Amino acid sequence: MLAADYPFLDVMWTMLVFFLWVIWFWLLITVFSDVFRRHDISGGMKALWLIFVILLPYLGVFIYLISQSKSMAERNMKQVEAQQQYIRDVAGGGAAAEIEKAKALLDSGAISQAEFDAIKAKALA
Repeated sequence: MLAADYPFLDVMWTMLVFFLWVIWFWLLITVFSDVFRRHDISGGMKALWLIFVILLPYLGVFIYLISQSKSMAERNMKQVEAQQQYIRDVAGGGAAAEIEKAKALLDSGAISQAEFDAIKAKALA
C-alpha cells in the first residue's frame, strides 16, 4: 500500500536531496574547521569569514573554497604529516629510541662508527 503512494522517482529524489543536504553540512564544517585552524590570519579576519559564510552561506562557502583551496590543502598536508610523525614517535619511541638501538649495535660491534653517525643523523633529521 505504501509503495503505491510513494513512487520510485520520489524515493530517488528524496535520496538525492538528503545526500546534497549531508554534503552541504560537510562543506560548512570543513570551512569552519579550516578557518579556526588557520594561524596566518587574525581573529578579526576569522570572524569576518565566519560572518560571511553564515550570512551568505552558498556564496561564502564557494568563495572560501575557491580562494583558499591551495592553502587549505597545504594546511591539511601539514596536519597529516604532524599526525604521522606523532604516530611514528609513539610507536617507535622516536629519535632517542633509534639512537639508543644504534648505540647498542655500535657497542656490540655490529655496525661501524660511520654507520652509527649516519643512523643518528637520519634520526635527528
